[in-house]
Amino acid sequence: MKRFTNFFLAIVMAFSLVFSAKAQVDSVKAYHFTTDKRVKTTSVKNQYRSGTCWAFSGISFFETELLRMGKGEYDLSEMFVVRNIYSDKAIKYVRLHGHMNFGSGNEFYDVEYVLRKYGIVPEKVYDGLKYGTDKPVHAEMDKVLENFVKAIVENPNKKLTPVWHDAYDKILDTYLGEYPKEFTYKGKKYTPKSFMESLGLNMDNYVDISSFTHHPFYEKFVPELPDNWQGGQDYNVPLNDLIAIIDNAINKGYSVAWASDVSEKGFSWKNGIAILPDEKVDEVANLESDKWLNMDRREKLHYLYSFNNIVKEQTVTQESRQEGFDNYQTTDDHGMQIVGIAHDQKGTKYYIVKNSWGVKGTPFKGFFYASEPFVKAKTTGILVNKEAIPSDIAKKLKLK
Repeated sequence: MKRFTNFFLAIVMAFSLVFSAKAQVDSVKAYHFTTDKRVKTTSVKNQYRSGTCWAFSGISFFETELLRMGKGEYDLSEMFVVRNIYSDKAIKYVRLHGHMNFGSGNEFYDVEYVLRKYGIVPEKVYDGLKYGTDKPVHAEMDKVLENFVKAIVENPNKKLTPVWHDAYDKILDTYLGEYPKEFTYKGKKYTPKSFMESLGLNMDNYVDISSFTHHPFYEKFVPELPDNWQGGQDYNVPLNDLIAIIDNAINKGYSVAWASDVSEKGFSWKNGIAILPDEKVDEVANLESDKWLNMDRREKLHYLYSFNNIVKEQTVTQESRQEGFDNYQTTDDHGMQIVGIAHDQKGTKYYIVKNSWGVKGTPFKGFFYASEPFVKAKTTGILVNKEAIPSDIAKKLKLK
């Protein structure tokens, strides 16, 4: 009986070890990821059928900051940010006679701008779903707003009425809900500004950073991005410094708001991975040379982008990164949040990324793994707490 008991305990312990290891490792096809460092963040949200990734990722970044600061878990309203930006953007569009981008896309600067100027409210106070769905569906609203401001710019009266913007805001009221000037949260009355003050977020603590050679390093510049309608500024640093800032932030317990291009073939949401395969590679290590050389281009691309094999990735340099941006191969098309660092079974580094496309359709419940080459090549900008920047870089930026 004792021998059987010991045998049974050994079996239980073996299974426990297997399940324990599995809990620490994420797998998809050929890739197995082990977490090195992961920052606690709030739940994954779903921007659904709206172009508001910038608001979802920016708000998630600040929710994560509140967790890091010991303030507790908050669910803040993305649509409060969207509402204010859409309203102010219309004024700018009309003042510029329509000579600016009026799409739904915006930047992290816009989230910072709203928190600083207007404050913020909880999600339960302003969910922006007055039109009857349980998730954002903005195509009709976006088109109505665009047609409205275009009609104002056409100026059919030959003089703008003083109420055009009031009428525009009424459209926002209809779709998103009336503006929450005052509200009660957990038994206490707030305005959006007083609620923001209660959170203890100091917007002077946050900086935007990027890496491009057409502007001087360690100085501020205005990124030439179509959605940068406010002329927001980034600090410009060399590529190695950009990666050092991201790594230092994660390792010190800070997250990073991440703007990137996800239009690459190497970005696969359904596989939960973003890689940058080297299409110019002459030979693949785990294939016989003759077999690889006899493949046509279509077959090689299928092999490289099947995610069934760990493949060699591009060596990204400051110059190649710049070339991608200058040639429109790298565009600012999605905002996300980097919340961790991991490695695959070969020891290659990846970043754990929180997305805003819900938890379905991906193996990692709303997160994915982006390789370091992908992040090096496709990052258009990041938002970080300046305390997360390595001291030597912060001194060069005159932040210390």
